[in-house]
Amino acid sequence: MNPGHALNKNEARRQRRDARVRYFKDSYILWRRNHLMVVGTGIIIFLLLVAALAPLLATHDPYAQILPDRLQPPSARHYFGTDNLGRDIYSRVVYGSRVTLTIVFLVAAISTPLGLVIGVLAGYFGGALDEVLMRLSDVFLAFPKLILAIAFAAALGPGVENAIVAISVANWPSYARLARAETLSVRNNDYIQVIRSMGASNLRIMVGHITPMCLSSTIVRLSLDMGTIILTAAGLGFLGLGAQPPVPEWGLMVSDGRQFLVDQWWVSTLPGFAILIVVMGFNLMGDGFRDILDPHQRQS
Repeated sequence: MNPGHALNKNEARRQRRDARVRYFKDSYILWRRNHLMVVGTGIIIFLLLVAALAPLLATHDPYAQILPDRLQPPSARHYFGTDNLGRDIYSRVVYGSRVTLTIVFLVAAISTPLGLVIGVLAGYFGGALDEVLMRLSDVFLAFPKLILAIAFAAALGPGVENAIVAISVANWPSYARLARAETLSVRNNDYIQVIRSMGASNLRIMVGHITPMCLSSTIVRLSLDMGTIILTAAGLGFLGLGAQPPVPEWGLMVSDGRQFLVDQWWVSTLPGFAILIVVMGFNLMGDGFRDILDPHQRQS
């Protein structure tokens, strides 16, 4: 091997490594400057820790029904009080974090790749395929996500699994539209034409060169949608179309306590506060991701 060629390859590899290090350093600086994103990140990290350590943090069995202790106010024995069946609300909120994260991550794992694939296919090939896929997405976008999720959940039946499917079906069109727009902006660029002229297949171009260009905007959109996913899941649980008793899901807990809201406010209010705080954390983190990935922020 030519020593000069090997030296050039090592130099190029070092420059790429330095560029990645510089990128992450700049991202950390932007993250540290954005105090709201720091707060949002702290909330999400706290949620992850609570979900991971739920057996250690819970003071009672979240499913245990102690009827003599029903509707007890918050106290040293029951931090958040008890519900109408004598179950410890604090322990149920702690275990409910696992249900919430499961729904969020599974919806993201289903709807984001689905929307990304559909958007890239529509934008890259265009023509009749683009018309069919985008008209299909228009049908879904014509309805609010919550209404669409309720319709699909009602058709599929109550349950966490069906709720995840319903929310995913309602959520993919926004990612498809975003991926299509990104694909249209890059599919005719010079470097794509060069890659195509070198014999690269359509699949290789879409997977290796176009899809990575769509990831940053898709990640930003996903981070902003996390709060909406949680609210939709809580709404389905509140209506009885999501998690079913005795699963400690926050929306279901709010629904269980609505008839006691006047005198035993803690039954619904404290799970509602958990929803509020987590949604706020995801929204703050999503706004911060948008700023970090904005090229204008990096130039300032």
